[in-house]
Amino acid sequence: MKHPYYTMNDLMHEHYGMKIRKICIDGGFTCPNRDGTCGTGGCTFCGERGAGEQLNPAKTIREQAEAVLSRAPADSRWIVYFQNFTNTYAPVPVLRERYDAALFDDRVKVLDIGTRPDCITPEIADLLAEYAQRYEVWTELGLQTASDRTAKAINRGCDLQCFEDAVGLLRSRGLPVIVHIILGLPHETLDDIKYTVSVLNRLRVDGVKIHSLFIMKNTQLAKQYENGEFTPISMQTYIDWAIWTLTHLRPETVIHRLTGNCLRDQLLAPDWITQRDLILYTIDRRMYENGWKQGCFCEEA
Repeated sequence: MKHPYYTMNDLMHEHYGMKIRKICIDGGFTCPNRDGTCGTGGCTFCGERGAGEQLNPAKTIREQAEAVLSRAPADSRWIVYFQNFTNTYAPVPVLRERYDAALFDDRVKVLDIGTRPDCITPEIADLLAEYAQRYEVWTELGLQTASDRTAKAINRGCDLQCFEDAVGLLRSRGLPVIVHIILGLPHETLDDIKYTVSVLNRLRVDGVKIHSLFIMKNTQLAKQYENGEFTPISMQTYIDWAIWTLTHLRPETVIHRLTGNCLRDQLLAPDWITQRDLILYTIDRRMYENGWKQGCFCEEA
């Protein structure tokens, strides 16, 4: 059954006529919110690996890509995704060397870079635009929320204006922007989500990754949870808020993800995030039952 929203698979079938898979890469980067440049400790929800806990940092970038591509069919197509920490946080020559290390196979069609808004400079935007002459280039920016109040509480280390500036820089080079948002951040309500969605719509971002909040062990967020400082939202609330988000986002915005995940041995709470298939099925079913589809309540021009 087709989803009632515009998925990454829809986009890839339009571009390549087939499903395109992703190779997740640990590029060996760190984060300015960890090394003291703009903060220490990282965002409160971020684990010691900065996402990508399943990756093997002992392998070189090329080895990580080869481990997948060596077993892949000749007619397959791939996205190389530099995933954990901040993958534009280095001088341009270093970035070029690391990106090139993963781009040795003609089956790779998309270079996907996960990063922070405060690590997009004109020079880096120029570099990404250079790669865009040969590949699709996606830049994923971690926003999580448009609320500067919540951003400060989760120790994000940059404000909404910084995010908007980064989007502007990338857009000026013709580069698509994918934005990460988290539903269920401590003390946020549906009103906060409405504000975040309004910002995404105003900026006409190209794609969104929607995550439910999960609490990883050994994080600052875990300490706050264990101290009773907040209670995670229920699965039903997440589904309600996700549907609100989908029905109010512009219909042309690509939904790259709609659930968050965590390795089970690192998950503290909530347990329901492991029920990915049930969450997606319930969202689809409720939207179909009500005749809703992505953007059906979007009021943006």
